[in-house]
Amino acid sequence: MTTGRAPTGTGPWPYAAWALTRAWLLACVFKVVTVAGPDVTVDVSVIYRSWYEVLLTGTYPLDDVTWQYPPGAALAILSPALLPFWEYATAFFVLVLVCDALVLGLLLYAGRRPGMRAAGAWVWVVGVPLLGPTVYARYDLMVTAVAVAALLAGVRRPRALGVLAVFGAMLKGWPVLLLLGVRKGRQTRAAWSSAALAGAGLAAAFALWMPGAFAFLVFQRDRGTEVESLGALVFHIARQFGWEGQVELRYGSMEFVGPHVELVSTLALGLAVPALGWLLLWRLRARSFAVRTPAEAAFTAVLLFTVTSRVISPQYVVWLVGLAAVCLVFRGTAMTLPAVLVLVAAGVTLLEFPIGFGHVVASDAWGVTLLVVRNGLLVAASLIAARRLWRSTVPGRPGVEAVPGAVEGQPSRVAR
Repeated sequence: MTTGRAPTGTGPWPYAAWALTRAWLLACVFKVVTVAGPDVTVDVSVIYRSWYEVLLTGTYPLDDVTWQYPPGAALAILSPALLPFWEYATAFFVLVLVCDALVLGLLLYAGRRPGMRAAGAWVWVVGVPLLGPTVYARYDLMVTAVAVAALLAGVRRPRALGVLAVFGAMLKGWPVLLLLGVRKGRQTRAAWSSAALAGAGLAAAFALWMPGAFAFLVFQRDRGTEVESLGALVFHIARQFGWEGQVELRYGSMEFVGPHVELVSTLALGLAVPALGWLLLWRLRARSFAVRTPAEAAFTAVLLFTVTSRVISPQYVVWLVGLAAVCLVFRGTAMTLPAVLVLVAAGVTLLEFPIGFGHVVASDAWGVTLLVVRNGLLVAASLIAARRLWRSTVPGRPGVEAVPGAVEGQPSRVAR
């Protein structure tokens, strides 16, 4: 007898694997286990804590150029106040753990629906610990939790997707890209109008809440080329041939300083223009929107803007792991290979930071090799994801059309 209920196919194993791997992450951030390289918890115990103290005075950190986040980030930085019985860093790590568990719960719940599966939950279980303790020592996992919730809610409630996407954007910008793949027509109107209204309301609220809500825009504008970015490979290689620049701590990260750095930074920003142009062209040309399309479009868009960024910090990869997990919740997704490449890139990222960060800063052979492999994997994932998104949604030559919900590995187009 069939009940109409999709089999879970999970059992206790995702929970057990999650518990074991997260225990290891907690042991790392609480320094029970030592991971080689710089102490990644300093951002929380020193930088976040100092911002927390400033925010409590009723203003954003206007005199700190390392504050480069939208105004909603204040909510993440202030969140440890919810657990006043613990020291700031301890409370922060516990709240990140709670968000991590929430994402797992959402993915497992979604995987029980007809047409969905538990693979997305496994991507999350495996991908997060591959990034090492850094993932618990930044607030990016909190933002990713909002993005995952937005995409899963958007399957049935486009207005919820719009509100959550713009809330996530107020935390760290990139979740606005979740709106890109909403089905055209009524669903787009619902999602985009709710996002516009929520965005206007939140922007006004943050501006009235405390002075300096949008000062981060100036600090972001002045950033240079961070040593882990794709553009930084130019200078890592140039150093082998006598380039006279150096690495300095600027705007909260290690950046190259010297001849032609400004040019490369400008070119990196310029690469974002064709990426945006391609995404807009895809949006105009796309005709076939399946239930998984919003997740696949968001995954592709964030990949493209990550690889063209002047900064590819390790915590950025958790965004991609979260979006890859949502894509793999849907049966027949075209994003399996890009998701696997992101998982491999996550593992290499741990080797690059914090374990091998000294080699990266020194631009030695091991450091450059790690960057070439990690960034190469992300570029490959971006190009493959873009190609597959296009092929599954945009009509091809006359007489051929995309098929909604086509299964990966089977023809995605048929003759009319």
